[in-house]
Amino acid sequence: MKKIRILLIEDDADDVQLLQEALQDNNVDCTVDVVMEGDRALPYLMSAPALPDIIVMDFNLPKLHGREILTLIRGDKNFIHIPVIVLTTSASPHDIKFSEENGADKFITKPSSIQGFNETVQMITEVVK
Repeated sequence: MKKIRILLIEDDADDVQLLQEALQDNNVDCTVDVVMEGDRALPYLMSAPALPDIIVMDFNLPKLHGREILTLIRGDKNFIHIPVIVLTTSASPHDIKFSEENGADKFITKPSSIQGFNETVQMITEVVK
């Protein structure tokens, strides 16, 4: 399998580290670029030397909410083909419905354990295949 380029839009440094460790533990050959503020996600995509193979994003972000980012990504023909996984603390039916209706490929409530992050990594690699 080729090296996966992941764009992680996440403002919690602990969650960034947990996901990166889970990717390593599962021997996923990848590069992870991290954007920690919502308003920087689209400028990053527009200026990236290579587009990511998948976007993993939180909803609760500073400066621009994840819902707005999802809508912007899905509204741009240059990025519409990139799979998006929403990985957030929310388990709200409203957020899940919003994600489904606005083109997210998966909605995952953030796990609270290493095992949970390992399962999340499996879902990420399945979506990219």
